[in-house]
Amino acid sequence: MRSQYLVCLLLAGLAYGQAAQPATPPAAGAKAEASTSAAPEKAAEVKVGPDDPVITLKGFCADATQQGDACKTVITRAQFEKLVETTQPGMPPAMRRNLASNYARALKMSAEAEKRGLDKGPMFDEKMALARIQILSQELNGALREDANKVSDGDIEDYYKKNAPSYEQATLARIFIPRTKQIVRPVAKPEAGAKPGATDTTAPQPPTEAQQKAAEEEMTKLAETLRARAAKGEDFDKLEKEAYVAAGLTTNVPDTKMEKVRATTLPANHRAVMDLKPGEVSELISDPNGHHYIYKLVSKETVALDAVKSEIRNMISSQRYRDSMQSFQRKDDVDMNDSYFGPAGNPAMPPHPMGAKPSDRPAPDPD
Repeated sequence: MRSQYLVCLLLAGLAYGQAAQPATPPAAGAKAEASTSAAPEKAAEVKVGPDDPVITLKGFCADATQQGDACKTVITRAQFEKLVETTQPGMPPAMRRNLASNYARALKMSAEAEKRGLDKGPMFDEKMALARIQILSQELNGALREDANKVSDGDIEDYYKKNAPSYEQATLARIFIPRTKQIVRPVAKPEAGAKPGATDTTAPQPPTEAQQKAAEEEMTKLAETLRARAAKGEDFDKLEKEAYVAAGLTTNVPDTKMEKVRATTLPANHRAVMDLKPGEVSELISDPNGHHYIYKLVSKETVALDAVKSEIRNMISSQRYRDSMQSFQRKDDVDMNDSYFGPAGNPAMPPHPMGAKPSDRPAPDPD
């Protein structure tokens, strides 16, 4: 895989934002011919042979003895497309003109820099050494990704079999029960003889801690009752509406039906519902925020291998890439002098400058 870093290294003047914007769709009623402006460019590209020149630098040549029209540098289509492949495979045609312009300028500027001896000295050597390290690290990164992407059908089938429970999908019914009920405190009557404009003491006050606790306990008892009724076969929609009424909520009641649910899409402490038998109701489940849930498994099936092949391929590839990068991302085998760098995670350190890419550093494992 070619290094994207070469774009910045060789052609610092090339701004990806200079790429031509997509053509604006023609207005209603406009003639179709207005949207076919890209066709001539594509046709012209096909007519250019591999050895035909695509860039000609007049008055610029390596042989200083050549003068006039004889002094020119010609770059063929094959040479230019090799440059494209090196910098950005699949580069759109509109960007190639920008690349060609910047490459021509870079060639002339680098030649002038050599005449001035700017390629001599420790600073230039240090920059070249750093560029080499960066290019090699990018090349290795690309090679590791290519290796990780070599996932065979056998690898996919083995993963599918070993992780069969992950590819079960179910239709569920779920009751969501709010953790507490709305507490409306009565408005106090104004004191007799109160002066107009005095501080209003009649506004409802927030519930006390004791009232809040009592309200939560009441909803927990209701949840247990609803769970028992659900286990006896009562309608889930009806039970959830009761829960919302009891909680004093006037918002729309969520749909109780859940289709094509897989264990990985459920919260970790809810995944045991996938082990229920059709028609079976779960125990009452409470999440860390105190909300309550009741599930019923309606039906369950296994997703066909062909339907998840792409997903499995990506998972295997991602895991292999992470595994291959582990040896380069370990922090315990790199010692840094805190007296020089300061403590790790020093809050006094300046933020990344605008345009920097902290994401270029190893990202934390999402798993």
